[in-house]
Amino acid sequence: MAAASRRNHLPFRLASRRKIMPFKSHLTLVFIVLAASWCFADDDHEMEEFLKREFSLTKPYQGVGSFGSSHWELMGDAMVTTEQVRLTADMQSRQGAVWSRIPCDLTDWEMQVHFKVHGQGKKNLNGDGLAIWYTKQRMQKGPVFGNMDNFTGLGVFVDTYPNEEKHLEAQKKRYTPRTQRIFPFVLAMVGNGSISYDHELDGRPTELGGCNAMVRNLKHDTFLFIRYIRRRLTVMIDIDGQHEWRDCLDIPGVRLPKGYYFGATAITGDLSDNHDIISLKLYQLTVLRSKREEEEEEEEEEITIPSVDNMELLRRGDVEQGMSSIGLFFTVLFSLLGCIFLLIIGLVVYSHWNESRRKRFY
Repeated sequence: MAAASRRNHLPFRLASRRKIMPFKSHLTLVFIVLAASWCFADDDHEMEEFLKREFSLTKPYQGVGSFGSSHWELMGDAMVTTEQVRLTADMQSRQGAVWSRIPCDLTDWEMQVHFKVHGQGKKNLNGDGLAIWYTKQRMQKGPVFGNMDNFTGLGVFVDTYPNEEKHLEAQKKRYTPRTQRIFPFVLAMVGNGSISYDHELDGRPTELGGCNAMVRNLKHDTFLFIRYIRRRLTVMIDIDGQHEWRDCLDIPGVRLPKGYYFGATAITGDLSDNHDIISLKLYQLTVLRSKREEEEEEEEEEITIPSVDNMELLRRGDVEQGMSSIGLFFTVLFSLLGCIFLLIIGLVVYSHWNESRRKRFY
């Protein structure tokens, strides 16, 4: 993908004129151009990026899976072809992974994932999805999209099967309009080694945020963008074939230690899909920090356990958004009782006032 598609910066095009502009107009024009350039530089944090090949997985996947001859290692049912690393084929009960052998010591980084999810299953008859990881552990099989539960680090999931919706349908219940999701759905989670991923609720209790992403059986390329910079996690998607990034989530205060491993995993159950990784490209971000920012970072303690600032506020907002039907019932009930109580008090006050008013005429 061209570098131009990864930025929203547009070049300045100044039309040439035969007429000589006055000196004052020249100064004005120069000031506008410089001011705009400074604004763009500030939006991009005066940032430079460098492709880190030792942490990138690209064609022709030379030596991938071979012991000692590659920076990447295969696990489970994953296989390498000329066109992709297939984590799982469109078959039941499969799980596969590809993991980096080298821990990443970058402070600020950006991962661009070129992937494809496709299969014979119809809508909501496919599963289960794939995940991109930056974790302390590697090469561990498990139920979370092919990786272990209670992981330590970051997971970004492309979830293609609505477990919660099917569970509610079995109980003859339905989503409320506020909580219903459209699958496939992209979400992110930070684990500290003791937090479990809730399959029945599709990860809602621990998610940082997410967005719907219709990525299955598309004829054009699909991309996932993960950026970690200045302790801010940003996830974007490009799935419409327009070479434009769409915001998915943006969370400040995410604290990830250095020295973790990148990986990609996928899993199928009774339902299945082909889960393919075409490329993983990691970029080192070089951000110009002020002297004050550098001093503040030096004074802070080294991050050893992944965490998210104000996580309780995020969860509280999720609980409020996902209010149950029982909670909604009692909220409406108490609101009605309160209105009736206020109405009665108003009638009593009015009757006393009206009676005292009549007595003044006698």
